[in-house]
Amino acid sequence: MSKEITTTNQNNFIMGIENKEIPMDELDGFNLSFDKIKIPAGGTTAFEVPGDDPENPDVVKELKVVIVDQYPINAYYKDAYDGTESAPDCFSCDGHIGVNMEGESISCESCPNNKYGTAIDGIGKACKNMRRLYILRSGDTFPMLLTLPATSISPFGKYLQRIVAKGLRPCDVITKIALKKAESKGGITYAQATFVMDEILPPEVKEKVRKYAAEMKNTTRVVQAEEYSKENTEDTELPF
Repeated sequence: MSKEITTTNQNNFIMGIENKEIPMDELDGFNLSFDKIKIPAGGTTAFEVPGDDPENPDVVKELKVVIVDQYPINAYYKDAYDGTESAPDCFSCDGHIGVNMEGESISCESCPNNKYGTAIDGIGKACKNMRRLYILRSGDTFPMLLTLPATSISPFGKYLQRIVAKGLRPCDVITKIALKKAESKGGITYAQATFVMDEILPPEVKEKVRKYAAEMKNTTRVVQAEEYSKENTEDTELPF
């Protein structure tokens, strides 16, 4: 059974939220970017979190965060990954409507590339389904971006159902995110994200976080095609 958040953690999150009262006009003309937390390939069960040294990220086994925003995204590449970064041939900012290189809008639901069996290996999807999570750590001013591969979307969906069933939003609770080793039917080892509701924010903190999350969506919902490099979509579609 979840417990009310401790005073220490409460103060840390309040401090982070209050720090959001920063002069955003100073960033006028710049695209606000978010540090990206990486799920390593090969089944490694620790996150790579940006730290003071960009070349040497911190290795973290567990994240305790507030999820301030989350939504689906898709990216399709016509050719196999060749080690270089490039924009996708088609991408979707919301997991519903994709836009190809010609600027045409395509329904993701009816798109043949979003069907199992269309991948180069003949098993998975040609289009990579992912989910973006903007997660706020205790005391931070801005959230970090964690992009879930297809193999972690189902566990996250089940977690969301448990949260919503309690009449809560993801930003109303402290979520513990960890990684566990898993294996596909094809014998490929990968890391799958796990989610546990740790603590419920008290009403006064919940109100501040909800307001902050609503304001932050003005930035987190802006997605550029260039962000979907092939490197970032590797190993995101493993068949079960």
